[in-house]
Amino acid sequence: LLLGPYATNMVAPAMPVIMQNNRTTISFLAIGINQHFNYPKYFSMVPVGPKGPGAFSDGFFELAAAQSPKPQTVAIVSADAEFAKTTADAARDNAKALGFNVAYERSYPPPTTDFLPVVRAVQAANPDIVFVAAYPPDTVGIIRAANEINLVPKMFGGAMIGMLVTPIKVQLGPLANGLVIGESFVRAPPFEFPGVADLFNRYQAKATGQGVDPLGYGFVPFGYAAGQVLAQAVEATKSTNDDKLATYMHGNTFKTVVGDIAFGKDGEWAKSRQVFTQFQNVAPNDLEQFRAGTKQVILWPAEYKTGNMIYPYADARKK
Repeated sequence: LLLGPYATNMVAPAMPVIMQNNRTTISFLAIGINQHFNYPKYFSMVPVGPKGPGAFSDGFFELAAAQSPKPQTVAIVSADAEFAKTTADAARDNAKALGFNVAYERSYPPPTTDFLPVVRAVQAANPDIVFVAAYPPDTVGIIRAANEINLVPKMFGGAMIGMLVTPIKVQLGPLANGLVIGESFVRAPPFEFPGVADLFNRYQAKATGQGVDPLGYGFVPFGYAAGQVLAQAVEATKSTNDDKLATYMHGNTFKTVVGDIAFGKDGEWAKSRQVFTQFQNVAPNDLEQFRAGTKQVILWPAEYKTGNMIYPYADARKK
């Protein structure tokens, strides 16, 4: 039995080997993989659904389009690596589809550590909206650089993967206020699926002192859910045969700690469950404030909404 790998940059190069060995797998938090491979035994444990990489920006730009007066110009900044590039390309398409003018677009090399030149170039373009597709270290660098030069667009955020990591949230503290980011799982009433509270209690008890995310909200439930899907498929088919498992997984719905999951033809979730949140009223150096999820208000979609957006970003920064 096989689970993984994790993340787009690792899953993509592993796919030829998985396919050559005719294995069924569920990857973790990888985006748009089967657009390239069309492999029937591939499944994805990330809630982007049929929208694919577009799910990391559709709600962001829908929120922007709902503001009055509507902002007009967009800057897109991304790492020059698979996930970030794919997300940035989809963000450009989503922005244009809603009538925004993409006035600035730039990628930076993954080893970049000095983001002041990057954000200064964004500031020079004077966009209304800044969308960022970045990995954890980049997220911190970009947010700190933006704060240093007082980059204050009307809306700021995007697919900032670092903001899914609890220690980074604690480290940045009030610098996170106002950011609007895509999230796969939020600790909030709409996401209190059966078994998830017990999972977090058990994980957090073991995570103490281990040098890992002390809360685990961004990643832990998806790893556990992948195991649940695979276990249910094995139990139902009474087999570990890859073909039988893949056929069953395509044809059934699974009960998991991240809710009911059904898979589409490409192995992605049949329905997107990606949400967009805004950091509000974040205090410095306080882990406990993130435990209940109240510092991240779900803005979009409406079915999961837990609060209202503070707009523009300059006002949200003060909260």
